[in-house]
Amino acid sequence: MKRIEGIIYTENFDFRAGAVTVDGDRIAAVEFCSEDDLAPERRGQYILPGLIDIHMHGCAGGDFSDGSPQTMRRIASYELLHGITSICPATMTLPEEKLVQICTVCARSVSDQVLDGGIRLGEVLRGIYLEGPFLSADRCGAQNPAYLRRPDREMLHRLQNSAQGLIRVVAVAPETEGAEECIREEKGGFCFSVAHTCADYETARRAMEAGARHVTHLYNAMPPCLHREPGVVGAAADTPDVTVELICDGYHVHPVVVRNTFRLFGAKRVVLVSDSMMAAGTEDGGYMLGDQPVKVRGGHATLSDGTLAGSAVDLCECVRRAVRMGVPAEDVVRAATCNPARVIGAEREYGMLKIGCKADLIVTDGGFFVREVMKSGKRIAGTDLSGDL
Repeated sequence: MKRIEGIIYTENFDFRAGAVTVDGDRIAAVEFCSEDDLAPERRGQYILPGLIDIHMHGCAGGDFSDGSPQTMRRIASYELLHGITSICPATMTLPEEKLVQICTVCARSVSDQVLDGGIRLGEVLRGIYLEGPFLSADRCGAQNPAYLRRPDREMLHRLQNSAQGLIRVVAVAPETEGAEECIREEKGGFCFSVAHTCADYETARRAMEAGARHVTHLYNAMPPCLHREPGVVGAAADTPDVTVELICDGYHVHPVVVRNTFRLFGAKRVVLVSDSMMAAGTEDGGYMLGDQPVKVRGGHATLSDGTLAGSAVDLCECVRRAVRMGVPAEDVVRAATCNPARVIGAEREYGMLKIGCKADLIVTDGGFFVREVMKSGKRIAGTDLSGDL
């Protein structure tokens, strides 16, 4: 058994002094005490659930859309070392044959690829986020419009068969032909997410009533919320069981809007994502996002025409930046742990520190810089990353 003492992020979404006991790959006990009862060096130490990034494209020079097991292993290793213990990498809008290849390799790799420390890739890579091709040409952002398709259930089934059931989130523009029917009639267990869309309030609301339960990177690649045209943002706010993503890298959404989004939706409904591309964890320069060239300057990732092209920071840095933006730390942690676990249907085992859950946890300092990472009860070697980013 292992016992870790510090300031615990509890299942009541607050911070209390105490200790977490790990037995094998599970949390065996969570006990609380007075902060004065902790050793002095433990009083500034925070114990959080492992972070969960359900929308990211790459990092450390690797792009998930490469479709290679080596790249998938590199991405998962980087994320794990930086406190992100579960990920759902996102595809880009690509030809169907390329998407099939990515899904096929991913399904095979999660079972046979092993990271340092004996952690299986499948313990970290928990699913696939299908961002495209069912998007709007007028709001495609950094997606390649040449490969856009109308929503196609047959294609979706082919991709899910290739992925052996790993596809968790499917992005869709609800105004595209057949979108509403696809959402309503599909019984495959996908979480449909409103994304890259020109939809007005009524169209978005119908999609949500049909079964769409998530919104991809709120505010980005969609019409703004105006007082007479509330759009997707207003429709999501009006639909209590819809969750919304926020990219808190400081470029995608203004800090004032970040703070007000938490107020509007409440901490239960906001999901922090990085939307990181391969430049995360590297330096400024030229990169690729799917088949699109990206330039990163000062941590700002754009296509040649200035279109935002994902972020150049990982989820742990997004957590730190969201806290610096003025969002209460307990709400930020919830948005990066419990809430994303719920979106992908993993909330029974991940995203919280409670008895019976998987022992995925991180230890940080007061600024949420990672000191240690534990995955499935195993301490990940070389995780003294305090002040690394």
